[in-house]
Amino acid sequence: MSLVNATLAWVKEHLRDEIDFVVWTGDSARHDSDEELPRHNKDILSMNSRIADAFADTFSDDTGLVVPVVPTFGNNDIYPHNILMPGPNDILRTYSSIWRQFIPEAQRHSFEFGGWFYVEVIPNKLAVFSLNTMYFFDRNGGVDDCAHPSEPGYKHFEWLLVQLEYMRSRGVKAILMGHVPPARTEGKQLWDETCWQKYTLWLQQYRDVVIASLYGHMNIDHFLLQDTKEIDMSLISVPSIAKASARAAMEEHLSIQSSAGYLKELRDDWAKLPSPVALEESVDKSKKGRGKGKKDKDKLGGKWAERFQLSLISPSIVPNYFPSLRVFEYNITGIEDIPSWLDVERAALLNEAIATHDNEPEVHELKRRSDPDLEIEKKKKNKGKKGKKPKPPADPNLRLPKPPAKDALPGPAYRAQTLTLLGYTQYYANLTYINNDVPEDANDGGVAAPQGWNPGKHKGKTPKHDTPQPRDFGFEVEYSTFDDKIYGLEDLTVKSFVRLAHRIGQASKVSESSVEDEDIDDDVDEYDDDEDGDEESDSDLWELVKGGKKKGKGKGKGKKKGKKARKTWLHFLKHAFVSTKSKDELKDM
Repeated sequence: MSLVNATLAWVKEHLRDEIDFVVWTGDSARHDSDEELPRHNKDILSMNSRIADAFADTFSDDTGLVVPVVPTFGNNDIYPHNILMPGPNDILRTYSSIWRQFIPEAQRHSFEFGGWFYVEVIPNKLAVFSLNTMYFFDRNGGVDDCAHPSEPGYKHFEWLLVQLEYMRSRGVKAILMGHVPPARTEGKQLWDETCWQKYTLWLQQYRDVVIASLYGHMNIDHFLLQDTKEIDMSLISVPSIAKASARAAMEEHLSIQSSAGYLKELRDDWAKLPSPVALEESVDKSKKGRGKGKKDKDKLGGKWAERFQLSLISPSIVPNYFPSLRVFEYNITGIEDIPSWLDVERAALLNEAIATHDNEPEVHELKRRSDPDLEIEKKKKNKGKKGKKPKPPADPNLRLPKPPAKDALPGPAYRAQTLTLLGYTQYYANLTYINNDVPEDANDGGVAAPQGWNPGKHKGKTPKHDTPQPRDFGFEVEYSTFDDKIYGLEDLTVKSFVRLAHRIGQASKVSESSVEDEDIDDDVDEYDDDEDGDEESDSDLWELVKGGKKKGKGKGKGKKKGKKARKTWLHFLKHAFVSTKSKDELKDM
């Protein structure tokens, strides 16, 4: 609790007046990791209550909240951990009380029924949806899947469909947030497969509404790309044949080693991405005659890469590594002078007439309608072949989301516009520096490399001081996407991350021996310009991924590109572990 209080005190002093809303991704209670100090339900709820009060105090004045706070609970905020039974239940009713300041009155019924709700953080413009990912979580033994109508995960997606349709009808955009992310590699996953399938379909159909998806749980800083080509309609529309995924559940607690293995699996998946060279307009024009650019662009889902969806996963305050927090910035063109959440809330207190939808009744039932034509549904294979077994009937109760209108422009997640996320600044508290207790013979510049709960590299060494002499607690910038030259993100659109993922993926094709031969610069923290001083455009970089196919001058550039891919991968690993790992340790992963 001391760390949480110190963090919120720092936020109150340095950031609060610049923040529009707060997303709190859960797992606030102590994890159930110490057999000698078991947790009890009352301890979990007490800790969450205290932290909720601390959030309210940080973001309030004498009248009440000055910015909206949107919480969700994690797998360690319930007892026993990982297990949440279908609602309504005592856990949901208790959290409804704990978070009474944060959940709008009109959303209380939804929350007590299933643990989900939303807040219009910019009235009539932007809503943040708090998803109850415990009903998607593969380790929750209290529920089964998202395919059967009796399951809370099924009901969750029904609710989400109705609300996102409501947002679309009003021109309101949405951010989805939760605790457990939809992490899924070729071998492992965190969500039940039917839940992942529905989520990916829902986001594809509401890609004009949803602008971002934010998660926690995994403690490592990274991102995911959901691929709509992996949607299997049989797992969505026919519950009788919904089958368990061949993927294994991820480990209960990700160690350094297992986290590194998971990130390598992501990298290997990204190595299979189509080249994003076709996303570059200039490249498209240069290849028009051959049709190559159009072909690659189609593989990505058009010029905005609408085949993919993005999930951003942030590390935690209570650390496996260093405490961290993230501040996003978004495009406010055209909405600079509209009433804020605070304006509307305070006006309501004074019974002033400011137009708002907060008091409109919430829609709880789905109306019957014909199913839409799904753009992402795959064409039927082996049509008309003899001996083919008839398909089981589809679930007659299932309602599928409508796609965007045919003339609709890409949403803010894909095309830069109002409410598009422009970038973020990642802050961290370097506890090694703050504790001021690194041994004199340490040669890592004061940056420790803890191994989860392990003693770390300084085990057995004599502290620098006989008595503690800590420095003042505070956060500093670890990195910012606005000026990170290695990541080179223009904004936080899906297209930008497809480019980055593809570049990281190329490192999986570079052999260890060739990496050593290339003599990679030890300093992965700083951007390293090429020896010839030439600045390459993004389109040049993606082109050079193919490397050795070019002759003469291009051959050397291909080798240089391999070095850049490896460097981007090490940079990604460095931030994944919140700058706690040394350069040599990163290279050994």
